[in-house]
Amino acid sequence: MGDRIGSGKRSRGKGRKKTPRKGTADTAKTGVIHGPTLLGEQDIWLFKEGNHHRLFEKLGAHGMTVDGVGGTSFAVWAPSAGAVSVIGDFNRWDPASCPLEVRWDGSGIWEGFVPGVGPGTLYKYHITPPKGEPLQKADPFAFFSEQPPKSASVVWDLEYRWSDGEWMAGRGQQDVGRSPVSIYEVHLGSWRRAPEDGGRFLTYREAAPLLAEYVLEMGFTHVEFLPLTEHPFYGSWGYQTTGYFAPTSRYGTPEDLMFLVDTLHQAGIGVILDWVPSHFPTDGHGLNGFDGTALYEHADPRKGFHPDWHSAVFNFGRNEVRNFLLSSALFWLERYHIDALRVDAVASMLYLDYSRKKGEWIPNRYGGRENLEAMDFIRRLNEVVYGEIPGVISIAEESTAWPMVTRPVYAGGLGFGVKWNMGWMHDTLNYMSQDPVFRKFHHERLTFSIWYAFSENFLLPLSHDEVVHGKGSLLGKMAGDRWQKLANLRLLFGYMFTHPGKKLLFMGGELGQWKEWDHDDSLSWDLLQDPDHDGVRKWVRDLNFLYRREKALHAADFDMSGFEWIDFGDHESSVISYLRRDPAGGCLLTVCNFTPIVRQRYRLGIPDPGPWEEILNSDAGIYGGSGTGNPAPVAGDGIPCHDRPFSLELTLPPLAVVVLKPSPPGTDR
Repeated sequence: MGDRIGSGKRSRGKGRKKTPRKGTADTAKTGVIHGPTLLGEQDIWLFKEGNHHRLFEKLGAHGMTVDGVGGTSFAVWAPSAGAVSVIGDFNRWDPASCPLEVRWDGSGIWEGFVPGVGPGTLYKYHITPPKGEPLQKADPFAFFSEQPPKSASVVWDLEYRWSDGEWMAGRGQQDVGRSPVSIYEVHLGSWRRAPEDGGRFLTYREAAPLLAEYVLEMGFTHVEFLPLTEHPFYGSWGYQTTGYFAPTSRYGTPEDLMFLVDTLHQAGIGVILDWVPSHFPTDGHGLNGFDGTALYEHADPRKGFHPDWHSAVFNFGRNEVRNFLLSSALFWLERYHIDALRVDAVASMLYLDYSRKKGEWIPNRYGGRENLEAMDFIRRLNEVVYGEIPGVISIAEESTAWPMVTRPVYAGGLGFGVKWNMGWMHDTLNYMSQDPVFRKFHHERLTFSIWYAFSENFLLPLSHDEVVHGKGSLLGKMAGDRWQKLANLRLLFGYMFTHPGKKLLFMGGELGQWKEWDHDDSLSWDLLQDPDHDGVRKWVRDLNFLYRREKALHAADFDMSGFEWIDFGDHESSVISYLRRDPAGGCLLTVCNFTPIVRQRYRLGIPDPGPWEEILNSDAGIYGGSGTGNPAPVAGDGIPCHDRPFSLELTLPPLAVVVLKPSPPGTDR
């Protein structure tokens, strides 16, 4: 039996039976009891100095009982407002019915208790700004919202009985650097749909067993969801977030999302959530101009408006805003048992001139382009996340060469656990798009990544960003005819899984999908009726299990001791070969042939005479290949090669990768 959210101590703000100090007001007249509060003096102190990391327990809507009467306490930060009231279906959206009272301590927080309001109640805040017309705003701390395009917040209690105790107890023991991490990136609305019901979305609960079964069968270790936080525009894929504490209602309730996470955990699968602290949309009900002023964002558009996404940029230097974002991060990790946050668009946070022309940005106090406030926030974020929740991971989507992204804060780094290797992704996809005849002229695109592979804790991403907006699918990027495209895709995946770094593959890549990703449609599951496409799926499955089984492929991903070139200079043949090493002494040999030419008796230097057994070959018939390879163990000889005293001869299949492992003596060919 798992722990039960909502049954914690009163001081943690959980459940609906909180009993604060008695209120005093004419509730019959106003509908509000002023006085009951969840915010003590220490809360206000931490709030003002930027160190309150669990504001979701204090601000927003929380059930409580006052003088034996059940209802909901509302609290919202709106320091420039002249008046704030709660409106909703319980008072016919009347601004005069339930006014809140501003606190005396200068915090800018308005609060009050409304009797009789319970879970499922729709509400917003009616805010009188310093000037202009009144505003109707959704609750920044709401736990649930109406399904878009509607935008009211919903009073909600996070009541769920978890059954993932074994997973949660064990995740704190994981060392990400020495563990296999292979991520299946998912957009829930288009992974699978219900064709028998008009092609609608699957709910969180419907998707849970299907996704867990599929990911388990495929051998991925984690699922990463594109943002499931509430967002007004479905086509933003969740990256235009309005609900920093609310899962999108498109797929169900908060408890339904908890069920999805719980189901994945019980199957031994970690859960990663894309999280967007870099910017937010300017929709009228959201954070933008919340109390009639630039509250969460910068007032100056040169710092507060993002030109790429036409969105508002958080004011990272404001303590209350930092509280908001830090609380959001901990909320998902604690209340939803999320195992890692992938922080979106980190580069846009770090650079003041990101996507801006001269004169469109303001230098920092030293005259530079670095956003010092964002740097401080990111470092504090990682200190808090790693300091308070053992075993979780913070992942940076950072697309530049900013130094020390994954180095500890105490050593001058940003403190992330893992960083996306965007350079590897761009160089590799560019290389794979070249006709094999010309690949010898682009050989350095394959080999360059190793020169910096251990400067950060890297993850190799083949993500959703590479298969949208006219970029085509992964299969569509590959050079050649149909057979060559499929062979190239298998080769790409084999190279990826044997290259140092953790792995990420966006859904559909494993199917060899021809069309680029469409968020309004399901993946092309019918392709699996074709043996060639099912062969790609089987190849990804077998790569995952090889990667998980062989420590040489994951135990030293962040350490140069885990990688050793055999030969990176054979550009004429477009062949590379390398060793992956296990800290305990294990070793695997990988050879990649990036041409459609079968290479017989290809000689490679090896660390010992063998024999070596081919344990995986992307050209095997089961995967849709030609069946060329090395079916029997291959013994080395005493012929020196590649500055090694021993060597062996292999048959290299066309457009393929082969992986070999030392086999027991007595199995020579």
